[in-house]
Amino acid sequence: MPYPIHEIKKYAFPERMHEIPDPPEKLYIRGRDIDPNTPCLAVVGARKYSEYGRRATEQLIRGLSGTDIYIVSGLALGIDAIAHESALRANLKTIAVPGSGLDDSVLYPRSNFSLAQAILNEGGTLVSEFPSDTRAAPWCFPQRNRIMAGLATAVLVIECETRSGTLITARLATDYNRDVLTVPGSIFSPQSDGPHMLLRLGATPITTSEDILDALHIESLATTPTAPDTNLTEIDRAIIDLLPATRDEIAITLNLPIHSLSMHISSLELRGIIYEKLGTINTLRKS
Repeated sequence: MPYPIHEIKKYAFPERMHEIPDPPEKLYIRGRDIDPNTPCLAVVGARKYSEYGRRATEQLIRGLSGTDIYIVSGLALGIDAIAHESALRANLKTIAVPGSGLDDSVLYPRSNFSLAQAILNEGGTLVSEFPSDTRAAPWCFPQRNRIMAGLATAVLVIECETRSGTLITARLATDYNRDVLTVPGSIFSPQSDGPHMLLRLGATPITTSEDILDALHIESLATTPTAPDTNLTEIDRAIIDLLPATRDEIAITLNLPIHSLSMHISSLELRGIIYEKLGTINTLRKS
C-alpha cells in the first residue's frame, strides 16, 4: 500500500471537527495531512444525477481553480465522484470520506477505487473514522456524513430527492452551524425537490463560482492578480478587449459564429482569464 494509513487523535483534529457534538476519538488518514486553515467546501448530491447536475458540478468547481479550497465529498457514485474528478482537473485539493475503512481491500465503492488512487496520487487525502479493514455497511454512511459536515466550512448540495443521504448531510451541516448552499434545479425534475426544499428553509442559492467564494468569504477571483497568459490568439485578445459584454454582443461586434465564439470563451474560462456571471462575460485579468 504506497500511501500508508496513519491515525490522528482528537486533540489534533482541525478546529472545525471540535465544533460538532460527537467527534470521533480518532481519524484515520491516507495521503497528505489536512491543513486546518484551508476552507473546506463539501459537495454532495444524487447518485442518479441528471446531465444538468453533472454540468453544474463541473462548472462550479472549475470556476474555483486557482483558489486555496478543499473539495470534500464521499467518494460515492454520482455527484460525489464528479466533484472529486472536477477538483482534480481544476488542480484543487480534494478530501474523500468513504463509508468504509481506508485499506485497499475494503475501499468503497469498488468502482471508484481508481478515483481514490488518483486523489492520493495528486496530493489529496482519504479520511475515515472507521478502522482500516472496516467494510461498508448501511450504518456507516450516516456516520460518514457527519465527518463530511464536520470538516466542512460550508456544504453545497447539487441534486437530491427529499429522502436521501444528501439531506442528512445538509441537516447535520445546519446542526453544526455550517452554511448550506444549493443549486436551484428544474421544476420538472424530482432531483430538484431536495434543493428547492433547502431553499425554502433558507439555504443560499448558488449559480456561479463567485457565489461560492462569497459564501466562504474568500476574495473574488476577479481581484486576484495572476501572471499574464501570452498564449492568446488574435480573436482571444479581441474578445477580452470588448469585456464586459454578453455573448451576443461579442458575436455581433466580431462577426463570429456563436459556436466558434463559444470555443474561444471556454478556452479563456479554463485558463482563468474570463468568467461568466448572469449572462455577462467579465475579465478576471488583462493579458
